[in-house]
Amino acid sequence: MKHLKTTLIILLTLSILGSILLYTKEKETNYWSPQIGNTLQWQLSAYPIDMSIEADIYDIDLFETPKETITQLHKEGKKVICYINVGAWEDYRDDAELFPKEVLGQEYEGWEGERWLDISNYKLFSHTLEKRFDLAKEKGCDAIEPDNIEGYMEDTGFNITYEEQLEFNIWISKQVHLRNMCIGLKNNPDQVEDLIEHYDWALLEDCHIWNFCDDFKPFIDANKPVFQVEYTDNDINLDDFCSEAINNKYSGILKNRNLDSWIKFCN
Repeated sequence: MKHLKTTLIILLTLSILGSILLYTKEKETNYWSPQIGNTLQWQLSAYPIDMSIEADIYDIDLFETPKETITQLHKEGKKVICYINVGAWEDYRDDAELFPKEVLGQEYEGWEGERWLDISNYKLFSHTLEKRFDLAKEKGCDAIEPDNIEGYMEDTGFNITYEEQLEFNIWISKQVHLRNMCIGLKNNPDQVEDLIEHYDWALLEDCHIWNFCDDFKPFIDANKPVFQVEYTDNDINLDDFCSEAINNKYSGILKNRNLDSWIKFCN
């Protein structure tokens, strides 16, 4: 009888510990994610942030946006996505000197002060990116928009393979999820099938112009939202792409290329 009681106590203890561990694991991964139909405002210039735009989610720059702005957006019921350039170096960022010179590649055409990063050797600057994710968590960001995650298709100055890009992109998603934030797949249509399980939503630029919108339908099939952004400098208007976006169940917007506060929504 004594041995039976001891065994029961041990089993009960193990059951309680298992429940605690399961609860802790669920709690650690209980991050917010956007839903299909949510509206997005994307402003990365012309500061301060215009908080008068009627949108469910604001996508803003991590470094340029003070914590107080994010706190205020939360008070107004908005969720906040923070932009971080993970695939290209920017000479004007506070942590620019922390990137080793050997990972700095070709100049990023059209964007002064930017150079491609050798993500095939991302471990040489992974600690710096981790600090950026820590800052995002500290500021209260709900999600991360990682920019330039398809360098393997660009003239970076490095021989980056599909597999190396995939490894880097999965590492990025894991780091963000570890900090209880969600993450979006930005462009990169060729890796949708390999990355959809690791990313929570998608952000597309110029997909109507470049004819790759349909490549992201698997996100909708997986009940993950897609935000479609078209730009005025392509001489495009809402009538040109909104019917297609709505048909695909994408949230479509029209923006200026400099991503100031101006916006028009597909209804």
